[in-house]
Amino acid sequence: MRWGLWLLLSMTLVVGGCARRDQVIIDPSGVDMAQYQRDLAECRQIAAQVNSKAGGGVVAGAVVGALIGAAVGNSDTAKKAAGVGAVSGGAKGTVATAVERKRVLKNCMRVRGYRVLN
Repeated sequence: MRWGLWLLLSMTLVVGGCARRDQVIIDPSGVDMAQYQRDLAECRQIAAQVNSKAGGGVVAGAVVGALIGAAVGNSDTAKKAAGVGAVSGGAKGTVATAVERKRVLKNCMRVRGYRVLN
């Protein structure tokens, strides 16, 4: 089970490295930068309200992994496959959450009148 812990730690570091990529690139022409910073902070708070999809991914991944493991091996194989599936599903859910939050952030800035370039 140690490999599962290392896999989980590795995936967490990879996903965590991508988590704060919520930069919004705008056309600064004619923009009051102080107001931009206030709007950006408010839009980040709004985007943070997106519910995490990691929990559902963990459950779904564990179920799929257990089924595959049971089909090709014994109960130990099923347990190991469930662990791998849970980690993989959790990572996918975390990435999906980050993508959704980024989309909400950019849409919020567009609604406030900024020309979002990225």
